[in-house]
Amino acid sequence: MVLLKTPVCDFGAPAPEFSLPGIDGNIWTLDQCRGPNGLLVMFICNHCPYVKAIRDRLVRDTRELREHGIHSVAIMSNDPVEYPEDSFENMQRVAARQGYDFPYLLDATQTVAKAYGAICTPDFFGYNAQLELQYRGRLDASGHDPAPPGSRRELFEAMRQVAATGQGPAEQIPSMGCSIKWRHD
Repeated sequence: MVLLKTPVCDFGAPAPEFSLPGIDGNIWTLDQCRGPNGLLVMFICNHCPYVKAIRDRLVRDTRELREHGIHSVAIMSNDPVEYPEDSFENMQRVAARQGYDFPYLLDATQTVAKAYGAICTPDFFGYNAQLELQYRGRLDASGHDPAPPGSRRELFEAMRQVAATGQGPAEQIPSMGCSIKWRHD
C-alpha cells in the first residue's frame, strides 16, 4: 500500500467527459450523473483500507447532498487483474452490501482516472452546477481508521457551500489514500 495525498484544488477546471459501464448494467455519462447544483466525482475501490474506513459516512453524505441538488458518482479505476477484490462482480457485491445509491462505474482502461488526474482512493472532485472544480479535499479526518467522534464533515460542508454559492471553500485539506493501481500494459 502506497499512501498518497491529493494535490491542491485547481478551482474552475472543467469536469472531463466520460461514458462508463455501471454495476447496474447501464452506461453512464457525465451529463447523466450531474445534479442541478453540481456533481461529486469519487474515485474509490473495494480493497483500500482508507475507502473501507469511510463507506458508511460516504453513503450518508452523498444521500444528504442529493437534498441540496448535488449528485454523486463513484468510479473504480484500479487494475482488477492485480487486485481481484476490485473486480466488477465485487463492485456489485460491495455496493449492494453498503447501500450505494449512486452510480458505481468501472474505468477498465483507466483513461477517466488519468483525465481527472486521480491519484488515490479515495479521491474526491467536487463540481458546481457549471461543472467547474470547486473541491479536491478529504471526506473528513479519517485515515485508514474511522474518524474520531464529532469530526467535521468537511466534504459535505464544502459541497453544501458549492450548492448554495457555486464556490468551494478556499481552505481544503487533501484527501489521502492508497495509490490507484495502474495497469502495466
